[in-house]
Amino acid sequence: MNETVMKLSSDGRIVQIDNVSWSYYIDVDRARSLEDHKSGKWMHFFNDISFAAAICRKAVLEGTVAACKHSSASVTNDDCGVICFYLNADDLEAHRRTLTFMLKNDLIRRTKAGKLYNIGFKLDDQTRAGEYGSMFNAKIKLEDFVDLETGEFL
Repeated sequence: MNETVMKLSSDGRIVQIDNVSWSYYIDVDRARSLEDHKSGKWMHFFNDISFAAAICRKAVLEGTVAACKHSSASVTNDDCGVICFYLNADDLEAHRRTLTFMLKNDLIRRTKAGKLYNIGFKLDDQTRAGEYGSMFNAKIKLEDFVDLETGEFL
């Protein structure tokens, strides 16, 4: 069964949509600013679906992003999955806001030497084109905004 459930926040601004694959958290007003061929996501891979749900809600409720989603419980393996924080690729302030949120919430892993992994921003067009794994080449990377050694913004 592929049932979709939608919940609305008490103020009517935030909607949560759950289906067999994803749980979406959307600021109804702000999400209209996301443009099809400009939108993309910063990602965090998780191993605790309760944490994923809480961090997605927090990101949207605090105004970090207009939309966020995480893998649903029905598709995660051992509570593992991915969180996607959505914004437009050309919105530099949104990148800074999202990366600040990710750093403050320890959502960017570090190497054994303590350096931040140089994660990439993935355009939705790249996802639609099937660019995954070694086929994915990020045009925007963490190093464009943050010193990977210190974690400070450039």
